[in-house]
Parts: sequence; structure tokens; C-alpha cells
Amino acid sequence: MIRIFILEDDENIRELVSYTLTQSGYKAEGFAKPSLLFDRLKNEKPDLFLLDIMLPEMDGLKVLAKIKGQNELSKIPVIILTAKVTEYDTVIGLDAGADDYITKPFGMMELLARINAVLRRTRNDQPDKITVGTLRVFPKKHQVFVGSERIKLTQKEYQLLMMLLDNLEIVISRDQLLNKIWGYDFDGENRTVDVHVRSLRKKLGPEARIIQTERGFGYKAVNPGD
Repeated sequence: MIRIFILEDDENIRELVSYTLTQSGYKAEGFAKPSLLFDRLKNEKPDLFLLDIMLPEMDGLKVLAKIKGQNELSKIPVIILTAKVTEYDTVIGLDAGADDYITKPFGMMELLARINAVLRRTRNDQPDKITVGTLRVFPKKHQVFVGSERIKLTQKEYQLLMMLLDNLEIVISRDQLLNKIWGYDFDGENRTVDVHVRSLRKKLGPEARIIQTERGFGYKAVNPGD
């Protein structure tokens, strides 16, 4: 089971995140201050850190530097959770070694999607095959089949499909899809996502049913066999 350590001094946020992760199949542990986290690290290492910036004892960037400065911890991915929202703060966090940067307030579905994306990217453990209904995806080869027919997707269509499959049964908003697939600076309208979803559904044919619309919010992928 994937273990996630949460360093967050706000008890309400810490408990909400811990509960959400636990309900989503992760093993989560929360810590109110850095000294408690580093004491725990003497006995157990996580697969991912969620790290607040404004903390007692030392700020989160110093905690991040300490983590990245230890060989046994340096490869563990870190996602920063913070109320600091300026572009400068984001750049500082990413330059310091963070793998992603989420500003408060954030939604739990967004957090789960970002965690899944970071783990997939950093663990390099993509499965050989993903099967949903008669849809088969071979991530290491970037091949997609419906039944025995190979489906040719554009890069954006493939990324859209993979993000939805990586977050099966989790609704992802149009803004989240725009940010992760088209980039944070993309200034297009939400219609861009809708157009690509429509094209993707057309290519998936009978398995278009895998992609469901959550009206007024976004999309999710479902297993039609469930």
C-alpha cells in the first residue's frame, strides 16, 4: 500500500486530507510539526510527502531542503500545499525540488488527481496494460485498442484518456484537465476540453460509455462492468 506523510499544522486540513487519502486506498499519516515528521522518518519512509510551507519550528522550504539533502529521502516525491499563491512562490517551491505545487483552498478530487499524476510520473511503474470494458491501453507503447481494433489518438486525446483512466471513478473538472494537459498558462476556453472529449468518444466507438459527463463540472472515466 502506498504510504503518504502529511506535514500540515492546521488540524482540520490535516485530518481531512488524511481521511480522504485513507478512503481512497492510501495509507496516510499526518504530522503537526517538522520534528514529529523527522522522528517518524527514522523508522519508516513514505512513498510521497505532502508539505505545507508555513509551519512552526521551520518553514516548509527548509523541510524540503532537508528531505532532498538526505540520500535515503531525496528520491521521494514532494507535493507542496500552501496558501502562498504568487507565481514567484510557485517557482521557488519547484526550483527547491518539489514535484508539484497546490495552492489553498484546494478540492480533494484535485488533490487525488495530482497525487496520482506525481506517483505515476516519479515511480515509473506504469502497468503493461490497462483494461476497461473492451478498451485496452498499453501505456509503455502508447497503444490503444477497442476490441481488436487499434485506435489512433492525437497526443492530447491520449493524455486526456490516460488522465481519466488514472483517476477512475473520480470526477475531474475542465479547469483541472486544462491545467494538466494544456498547461497552466493556457488561456483557451473550457470548450477546448469538450471538443477533445467529443472527438475521443467518437474514436472509442462502443466504449465511449467509459467517459461520463458530470454536468456543470467535468468528466470521469468509469468501468462499465462495475
